[in-house]
Amino acid sequence: MSEAVGASSSPELSVDRLLDDRDTRIIVCCGAGGVGKTTTAAALGLRAAERGRKVVVLTIDPARRLAQSMGIDSLDNTPRRVSGVAGDGGELHAMMLDMKRTFDEIVEAHADRERAGAILANPFYQSLSAGFAGTQEYMAMEKLGQLRARDDWDLIVVDTPPSRSALDFLDAPKRLGSFLDGKFIRVLMAPAKVGGRAGMKFLNVGMSLMTGTLSKLMGASLLKDVQTFVAAMDTMFGGFRTRADATFRLLQAPGTAFLVVAAPEPDALREAAYFVERLAAERMPLAGLVLNRVHGSGADGLSAERALAAADNLERGGIVDQEAGKAGLRDSAAEGVHAEPGPDAGSDAGAGTTAGAAGGTTAGAAGGLDAGSDAEADEIAAGLLRLHAERMQVIAREQRTRDRFTSRHPEVAVTEVTALPGDVHDLAGLRAIGERLAAGVPSGVPAGA
Repeated sequence: MSEAVGASSSPELSVDRLLDDRDTRIIVCCGAGGVGKTTTAAALGLRAAERGRKVVVLTIDPARRLAQSMGIDSLDNTPRRVSGVAGDGGELHAMMLDMKRTFDEIVEAHADRERAGAILANPFYQSLSAGFAGTQEYMAMEKLGQLRARDDWDLIVVDTPPSRSALDFLDAPKRLGSFLDGKFIRVLMAPAKVGGRAGMKFLNVGMSLMTGTLSKLMGASLLKDVQTFVAAMDTMFGGFRTRADATFRLLQAPGTAFLVVAAPEPDALREAAYFVERLAAERMPLAGLVLNRVHGSGADGLSAERALAAADNLERGGIVDQEAGKAGLRDSAAEGVHAEPGPDAGSDAGAGTTAGAAGGTTAGAAGGLDAGSDAEADEIAAGLLRLHAERMQVIAREQRTRDRFTSRHPEVAVTEVTALPGDVHDLAGLRAIGERLAAGVPSGVPAGA
């Protein structure tokens, strides 16, 4: 089961304080792909709902894990209420962005029926709405603006799109707006603005060379589709830019909080650092960093070095700890008996006897399971000690990676969530993650300790 651990060298991220703040209306979970953004967003939404808020979670996750974990057959472009939410007065709704449907809704909302039908049937529009670079991110922003304008929920949690760069979510509205407002589109719009035969004359005279070139590059049929699309969309282009700017300002507003989600790996934390710096440059409110899938141990008093030394001794049939004053016979260890420290043992005696206890406890358990011999028991104990050493080495590596991030960004509040043994697939799993996101338990301390 997952457990949260608080940051030791940076401010602690108080998740419950963030969720309980009624002035916070939007939480955006962002970060590199594959770091657990969708699960984090869902867990935050569930916890907020069970603390009395009316929440909608917007995901752009094509794997549809969110629907499964919430007990819903499928999610679509319409928010669906999730059953099984505890607490008084709270509600949880969830939806998954349908990129093309969102684009269609924009057209239907801002064009009359005849013009909307012409746009929706246009082949160039169909290609643009289904796969133009940045369309998914732009439509996520559009949908966020729609949800906020409806004011049906007092908290919107956004799971940003999976992408090669976490920065795409912020860049996409400007990119698509620039494309739709760009020189190429304006040139194609010019004939429609002039209108009738004069428009065709303008096209023939002013664009003859360009049209010939574009026809060769794009094909005459595609160019005609683009020109027809542009003529139909003429009155809507300004709206794309206006809405993109409005949503961008909404993301900068005090009621929005960004959570950067990362794994304790160099690439993910480098991406997180870039995103933190970009948010600061864009003056967007950063709540903190969720460091996901962190490894921990309930036996961190036994170092990797001592565990490996104890494993070596057991495999050689020797004593558990060969340092003066800390010798324990293998047979004693196998019986679970701690070696008594000698008069010169000093304060390190506990580490040696810890290794002996680890071997002894395992050996005793193995004997109870008919392991067959002391040698087999020692082999099991040595294997477990080596597994523990590997875990401690992973923990140390992750801590170094985390420390590099916090030394560069000491102002960023952090909460950590230890790795789960498997995927989250129900509300109970999401609830457990939410509890541990908010718990702030130090590294190595089991949940509930």
